[in-house]
Amino acid sequence: MVVELRVLGDVEAWIGDRRVEVGHTRQRCVFAVLVVEANRVVTVDQLLERVWPRDLPLRGRQVLRNYLSRLRQLLSPEGIGIERRPNGYVLLADPEAVDLHRFRHLIARAREESDEHALGLFDQASALWRGEPFAGLETPWLAAVRTSLERERNAARLDRVDVALRCGRHTEVLPQLFALAEQHALDEHVAGQLMLALYLAGRTSDALAQYRQLRDRLVEQLGTDPGTALQQLHQRILDTDPALTPSAATISGAVEAKANVPAPRQLPAPRRLFTGRTTELSRLDEVLTARGAGAMVISAIGGAGGIGKTWLALQWAHCHAEEFPDGQLFVDLRGFSPDSAPMDPSSAVRGFLQALGVPPDRMPVDLHAQAALFRGLVADKRVLIVLDNAADTAQVAYLLPGSPTCKVLVTSRTLLSGLVTGHGANYLRLDALDDIEARALLTARLGAARVGAEPAAVDELVRRCGGFPLALGIVAGRAHTAPDLSLSVLAGELRDVGLFALDDEEPTASLSTILSWSCGGLTTKQDTAFALLGVVPGPDFGLPTAAALLDVPTPRARVVLRALEHASLVDRDARGRYRMHDLIRRYAADRAEGLPEADRVAALRRVVELLASTACAADGVLTSGNRVLPAGVDGPAGEPHALRDRTEALAWFEAEHATLAAVQQAAAARGWHGPVWQVAWSLVTFHAWRGLRQDRLGFWEVAFDAVRRSADRRALTLVRRFLGRACADVGRHDDAVAHLHGALASSDDDVDRGHTHHALAQVWEMRGDDRQALRHAAEGLRLYRTVDDPVQEAYALNAVGWYCTRLGDHENGRAHCEEALALHRAHGDRDGEATTLDSLALTAHRSGDHARAADLYRQALVVYRDLGDVFEEANAHQGVARPLAALGRRDEARAAWHKALEMFTAQRRDDDVEEVRRELAALDDADSPGCQR
Repeated sequence: MVVELRVLGDVEAWIGDRRVEVGHTRQRCVFAVLVVEANRVVTVDQLLERVWPRDLPLRGRQVLRNYLSRLRQLLSPEGIGIERRPNGYVLLADPEAVDLHRFRHLIARAREESDEHALGLFDQASALWRGEPFAGLETPWLAAVRTSLERERNAARLDRVDVALRCGRHTEVLPQLFALAEQHALDEHVAGQLMLALYLAGRTSDALAQYRQLRDRLVEQLGTDPGTALQQLHQRILDTDPALTPSAATISGAVEAKANVPAPRQLPAPRRLFTGRTTELSRLDEVLTARGAGAMVISAIGGAGGIGKTWLALQWAHCHAEEFPDGQLFVDLRGFSPDSAPMDPSSAVRGFLQALGVPPDRMPVDLHAQAALFRGLVADKRVLIVLDNAADTAQVAYLLPGSPTCKVLVTSRTLLSGLVTGHGANYLRLDALDDIEARALLTARLGAARVGAEPAAVDELVRRCGGFPLALGIVAGRAHTAPDLSLSVLAGELRDVGLFALDDEEPTASLSTILSWSCGGLTTKQDTAFALLGVVPGPDFGLPTAAALLDVPTPRARVVLRALEHASLVDRDARGRYRMHDLIRRYAADRAEGLPEADRVAALRRVVELLASTACAADGVLTSGNRVLPAGVDGPAGEPHALRDRTEALAWFEAEHATLAAVQQAAAARGWHGPVWQVAWSLVTFHAWRGLRQDRLGFWEVAFDAVRRSADRRALTLVRRFLGRACADVGRHDDAVAHLHGALASSDDDVDRGHTHHALAQVWEMRGDDRQALRHAAEGLRLYRTVDDPVQEAYALNAVGWYCTRLGDHENGRAHCEEALALHRAHGDRDGEATTLDSLALTAHRSGDHARAADLYRQALVVYRDLGDVFEEANAHQGVARPLAALGRRDEARAAWHKALEMFTAQRRDDDVEEVRRELAALDDADSPGCQR
């Protein structure tokens, strides 16, 4: 088996066609040092200095020994020996197996051989370079070696150019020389080579111009003239010295395409029965037609593995192939292949050159020269170039033409931001198919009859595949190959087995394998972060949540998420929130199973505590701190994310509401009853302001189920009180009374009992018994006064006043409410102020003072709107309409009722909608011509 040790690019060990993983960054540094010094002993001190030049770890020698031991365990079975010697370590390997030593050997041979044989040796040496030496590794010693190697490579490159010029291959090397002259503007050797190549190509004036430009730069920057050798070359060009021209026997000629080569047609067949993606296809069409004639069009299609990028690219390419009569070029760059490294750009461009008719013996070796020749061959031609599965922008850059007549289509799982910013590419993000497109895909593959025969199973398949084309394709393929298999069986497999049901022995037909390739380019920390994100409850998450999950500062979390976003494993929406496709989330969760359970539980606990504590803090912002937990009841343990004002707090609740529901369920499943009820408690105000009565009931039912299993009596009392109130809001009055009396029976705290009587008053009001309601309200007021709680006393005063008014005792009602209003204003409780203004408005309206009633309702309306309490704002619109109608101001009343109707409809308050419609109908009847006023 052939062994290869590589450092001219990524540091790698290969056994045949299999790559051996040599460990994390520091361990790879140790390996790199040993490979560079192959067959030479490296002392322990040298290894430590070269790998840890400054921050030597604690017990550094032991750490080094551990790394060497691991490397031996990895490499010894493969026949690569690392031996301990008296003064250090040595890696034993055939020098030909080490790319660095083979490079040096080939260059030394090339410099000794005849020109005819030297070119091939130079080319073999150049082909060993796969990128920057020791890519991704940074130590001062490696940096110094890297610099030295770059000098060796540049010297070899120049030697190869000298040989090529002697052989008459001046046209081949011209593009390379132009690039070198730009990079080394004062290098006289490069300048001389370029001058000679131009002269041999018949461009004498350009050769002389190059000399003048260099001379001017030398004089201006260094105060000197060109050296003797360059001056002599300049004079020989002026004299047209025949000795400069190679003999006819050695001239191999410029690299030119073969004559009569047919236009390449390299596009693979498109996806059979392609469906959907009409919007994306239209966007690609628009980009092609919208750009001006002077701009080359590059479209980059990005998205997760298996999302259908290649299918879309090929579908569009075949639809437009006739618009590119000079050819269509295609290459799979293997950016995320499981069994090989990404394709070297040199290999890709050589493939294109060959397709364009360039003979192998006329093909440049240097990548820059290859790219320049490629650009020249497609210049002014109408060629479509499809670059599939690109790893990054650097891999693509050499394959871009320079002509506006060409069109480039690139697909990649990475963001390719460099292609967008540096080359003006148009980025098209590919998301999952919608349900209609997903169903169409299954129908196209299986037939309408089979799909129509099992609609429920198809619905489940579509839902569980989540619009992922590869997942749908796998399901459709299995169903197609087993025509007697029920689709409900396939749906059941997805339901029971999850992502593993989409695995297959063929890697390209296995979703989990495809997704694993996307993780191949992640660092160890990024891979761990990706796995942990599968633990996050809820449909999406914010940056603070990610930071808590990963236990890192927010800036570091942002960096990690950006890497996952670039790899198309995480998406970010317009609000800046992150989400994962359901199948990718499931894959991440499966990977998380490989992490220690303690790490997973700790990460989830940090998320739960952060969101619970932030939710409670956000509620405090909404209520100006007037809602506090009862004495003896513990609040959340986490450190909350800071929210500055009500606007931020409301926005936070809007964004996190679904996630909070999932977090509550996750905490309940773990038996963490504290965060379960704390989340429900924190949402009381938000649910009230948004009119989310069913949601509120759901949160409190989960809380009750969790807390009643604990020994936390005070928490149980609190939960039963709020659950009772939530039951009442949805019409479950018997359940409400039972829970509230249970709360009274278990409480020995007067404030807490006052809250429960206040809730009972509201329940009895809903049941239509205002006298019972007044009795509970009065008892609540008595309890609040015994504990000197002025804010709660104000709420109780308002409740008493409200029920007095409803019972016809307007004077008593007004007196209690005015006392309540004074207390609320004195303590800055705007919510209580608005509630009491509403009560006073009712009192005024029922007393016949409609003008004052309308004014008070409008005052309450302003406060509700400022608070963001859309539920009570809708009630206030309905309230103000009634006194306006009584005053005969029907147009104003109608406008207020219509606004209430709009808000009730948005909040799905069906009973309130019907009531407003009745009131509007009565108003319309009163306005009809035949009505007696």
